[in-house]
Amino acid sequence: MSSGCKVAVVGTVGLPPNYGGFETLAHFMVLCLGEAMHFTVYCSGPDYPVHSATYLSAQLKYLPLRANGAQSIGFDLLALVDSCFHADVILVLGVSGGLFVPLTRLFGKRVILNIGGLDWQRSKWGRWASRFLKLSEAVAVKFADVLVADNEGIAAYLSAEYGRESVLIEYGGDQITLPPLTEERLRRYPFLRDRYAFSVSRIQADNNIEMILQAFTRSASLVLVVVGNWASSAFGRELKARFADHANLYLLDAIYDPDELNALRGHCTIYVHGHSAGGTNPSLVEAMHLSLPIAAYDVIYNRATTEGSARYFSTAAELEELLERVSRAEWENQRAAMKEIAVRRYRWSVIADKYAEILKA
Repeated sequence: MSSGCKVAVVGTVGLPPNYGGFETLAHFMVLCLGEAMHFTVYCSGPDYPVHSATYLSAQLKYLPLRANGAQSIGFDLLALVDSCFHADVILVLGVSGGLFVPLTRLFGKRVILNIGGLDWQRSKWGRWASRFLKLSEAVAVKFADVLVADNEGIAAYLSAEYGRESVLIEYGGDQITLPPLTEERLRRYPFLRDRYAFSVSRIQADNNIEMILQAFTRSASLVLVVVGNWASSAFGRELKARFADHANLYLLDAIYDPDELNALRGHCTIYVHGHSAGGTNPSLVEAMHLSLPIAAYDVIYNRATTEGSARYFSTAAELEELLERVSRAEWENQRAAMKEIAVRRYRWSVIADKYAEILKA
């Protein structure tokens, strides 16, 4: 395959990246590899009020469906079918449309699959949705030509569950910068003047937000700031109502301005990471690039990402114990270790080079 191969990217909301990890990955693939390869990125038409024809060097194709939720199945189907008519290789991100990956064999297309995390394990899905996603994952894994695992834990899962080897390619986080604490920010967020813990995530059960909140209500050692989409679900609304009156908790709505978000998390004393459902999480990698001390939920994915150098908890009591027992000096000593791992492993130039190798193989 020539260096000018045509690559279709299927499974993201689209570009520019306004949603999550897969979109950021697509952005840096185009940014780093766009001169050597021809990218087509499929975008969710309803999520972009302006339908630009290109982004950087990539061609954008808009579909009349959303790339998330129930519509993601149809979105991926349309994208896969269309990409078979123009792409040399198809990069599939996620498994929503995994049942349709076998169609690519009819066209002789090469498929590279990054399953992300184990989406079927997420607590937000009901029983039938979870079963569908597991089946979709199994079909996609079976028929993809190359599997990408973004974490050693995912690689071990693919080997044990399906007997298939994968290429380990994580995420980058070096796009993160640390904005200054301006007087305006200090007025808006008075907790910035003191020591505080910070967490940012979608408010869903598998991110263990309730556990984290419980720990901090029982510990007076630090203020906790949590940024998330509280209003997007009954679970989030109930949780916010239940914990809103605690004096040491600041429950902030989702912040989409990167500078504002990075100012809040980048100056925290401890970053608390509750994600449990798999993979190398972009927000954790970004926290490491900001040299933040990290208390992470104890699963193989978070231990692998931090190389066992963070602090870990499995219950509210264990997190409370960390807050009370670990000294300030011990938390501060974590900063250099987190930064060293991030610089060594989680830079976008490194990630793009690894993808280039398998795209051109």
